[in-house]
Amino acid sequence: PGGAQMGFVGLLTCHLCLGTSSHFLRYFHMASMEPGQELPHFTAAGFVDDELFASYSSDTKQYQPRTSWAEKNLDASYWAGQSRIGQSNEKLYRVDLVILKNRYNQSGGFHMIQYMSACELTKDGHKRGYLHFGYDGRDFLSLDKKTSTWTAGDAKAQMTKRKVDADRTMTQGRLYYLEEICIQWLQKFLAYRKETLRRTEPPTVKVTLKRGYEDTETLLCRAHGFYPKEIAVVWTKDGKAWIKDTFRGTVAPNSDGTYYTLSGVTIDRKDRRQYRCHVDHGGLLEPLDVAWEEFWPARKKEHKRHTAQPSVTPPYGTLASPTGPSWDDTWLR
Repeated sequence: PGGAQMGFVGLLTCHLCLGTSSHFLRYFHMASMEPGQELPHFTAAGFVDDELFASYSSDTKQYQPRTSWAEKNLDASYWAGQSRIGQSNEKLYRVDLVILKNRYNQSGGFHMIQYMSACELTKDGHKRGYLHFGYDGRDFLSLDKKTSTWTAGDAKAQMTKRKVDADRTMTQGRLYYLEEICIQWLQKFLAYRKETLRRTEPPTVKVTLKRGYEDTETLLCRAHGFYPKEIAVVWTKDGKAWIKDTFRGTVAPNSDGTYYTLSGVTIDRKDRRQYRCHVDHGGLLEPLDVAWEEFWPARKKEHKRHTAQPSVTPPYGTLASPTGPSWDDTWLR
């Protein structure tokens, strides 16, 4: 039992023990029941490599995007379809928990079912697939791709092994998902993510003024809405870099995945029009030099340079569900 537990848990913690030359798409399901709990809690999560891009919870009954590229490229019908699958799986795992509790002669306590499916695409084009079930942290059942048969984790799982081994159609369906459908979705998701990583969003820049004591003032330069994170914001006086009495905030994320930052300089009021906020970013066609707008009515609008955004063309047409075919409610019985 101890070795079996490490077998399943090890797969959850070593990222399939894959090297950096591989890409993979993984889905995890977990249904758990605690004493006194009316219904099991069910969660599902999808990963591209080590990045969580989608998740489902029985609290919300919804599959939701967890990355900007997933939210941008996968439309409402995709998320609605995945939510329906999540709701269906939630009901099936509820039945499965009862079946396994009875099979192991368990009357109470905390119990959980774990499921993992994954496909791997290596740098040289080789494809691999993995499908595992666990119960209470131990191996219960796994699919052996080489033999197209199932491996039982213990004696209690033998009953299920015999049933699924006899159902060749079901087994072949799982193999086809791992070797074809899952790989196609992985390539599709990698293309989406690649375009997102290459995208640039130019900053919007504005300089405002804060009155100080006596003859001093503070000019504040705000840059926001830019991507990627790297940006240069410096003050100049009469066209030369100016460091004295300047300060800068951190570059922080916005809720939409872009970033913002702030830089300021304390000045003598009479020198106000000599200062510029110099901003350079990969999303700009050329650097910006922005003055306090009161003195430059022709530049009253916020300063922004737009760059063309690449479009993403899906490498495939309509695909089957990326999470794979659903299990019926009798496979454990």
